[in-house]
Amino acid sequence: MTTAHQHPLQKILESRIAIIDGAMGTTIRTYGMTEADIRGERFRNATKDLKNNGDLFSLTQPQMIGDIHRRFLEAGADIIETNTFGATSITQSEFFVDDPREHGGRKDPAFYQKVIDDDFLNKLAWEINEQSARQCREWADRVANQTGRQRFVAGAIGPLTVSLSNSPDADDAGFRVVTFDQVKAAYAHQVRALIAGGVDLLLVETIFDSLNAKAALVAIREVFDQDGLAAKNKELPVMISAAVGRGGETLISAQTTEAFWNAVKHMKPLSVGLNCSLGPDLMYPFLSELSEKADVAISCYPNAGLPNPLSETGFDLGPADMARYLGDFARAGLINIAGGCCGNTPEHIAAIAKALEGLPPRKLETAYAVEAYALQGESGR
Repeated sequence: MTTAHQHPLQKILESRIAIIDGAMGTTIRTYGMTEADIRGERFRNATKDLKNNGDLFSLTQPQMIGDIHRRFLEAGADIIETNTFGATSITQSEFFVDDPREHGGRKDPAFYQKVIDDDFLNKLAWEINEQSARQCREWADRVANQTGRQRFVAGAIGPLTVSLSNSPDADDAGFRVVTFDQVKAAYAHQVRALIAGGVDLLLVETIFDSLNAKAALVAIREVFDQDGLAAKNKELPVMISAAVGRGGETLISAQTTEAFWNAVKHMKPLSVGLNCSLGPDLMYPFLSELSEKADVAISCYPNAGLPNPLSETGFDLGPADMARYLGDFARAGLINIAGGCCGNTPEHIAAIAKALEGLPPRKLETAYAVEAYALQGESGR
C-alpha cells in the first residue's frame, strides 16, 4: 500500500537486502516455559491449557518476550514482528470458550458472532496486540539508538484457526463456520490495536487461505479509511506473505503463486513473499515465479527445513544451512527481505544476516516510481 512519500524501509530495500526476524514460538521453547509460567497469576484459573497460546506470553512473561526481540535485533534483524500471530478474538476463543462440539453442538456463524461480541475476548485481543507492539517498539528503538541503524516493527497478523474457503462438513460443502464480515471484524480490531501500539508496518503472513487474507486486507483498508489515516497520509505499509505446499499452491484455497499475487496486488503492498510451510530447498521454484511476476519487493522467510523432533529446534536445518540457502536466493536476484520462520532462532538469523551482507537486493520495479511520476504530473496541471 503506497503513500505519496517514500517509507524509510523502501529506501533500504532499494539499496540492500533487509533482514526480518525468526520464529517466536521456536525461540520461546528454548526458555523452558511451563503451563504455570504462561498462566501467571492473571490466568491461574483458566479452564483450558494455555501453553500453546504463545501470544499470552506478551502479558504474563514480558521480560522473556523483550529478551527475544533484543536477541533478534542484535542478530541483525531490521524488522521484528509483534508476538500477535493469533491475537484475534476468534483465535483466542480456542483457549477461553467452551467448544460446543463437546456437547453435541457445532461451531457456526452464530457461535462466532458471540465470540466477535464477547467483551472479555475483545479486551484481551486488544491488550495482547497493543502491549506486544509497545514491547517491540521499545526494543527496536533502543537497539536503533545504540547502533545508529533504524529498526522497524511489523504487526504480525496470522491466518486464524478457521477457514472461509473450505467447509469442515463433508456432507455440506456450502457450510462455513464463520462469515467474511466476522473475520473482517476480528482483523479490524487487531489492526487498530497494533496501530495504537506503534507498529511501523502491517504484516499479513502465513496465508494458507486466500479468502481469510482478503478479509484481513479489506479490514486494513477500512481501518485506514474510517480512522482518517488515508486523509492524513498516515497509512502504514503492508507486507503480505503466503504459505504454500509442495505444488506451490496456498494450502487451503489452492491458489497458484501467480494467482495469489493477482488476488492481492490491488493493495499495492510494500512487499509480497513466501514463508513457513516449506524449507528453503523446496521453496525456490515458487519464490522464483513470484519474483518474476510481482512488481514489489519480495520477502522470503522459510522454515528451517522439515520438522524433526530429535533436533534441538524441532527442525532439520541449522544456522549454516539456512545461511547457505538464503545466500543462493540472493545471488539469484530473488529477494529483498530475508529471514526465517519455524525452527529459526536468533542464531539462524545472525548467520543469514552475515551471509547476505554485501549481496545486492533484487532489482525493484515498483509502483513507487510510477506514483511519484504521476504526482508530479498532477502538480503541473
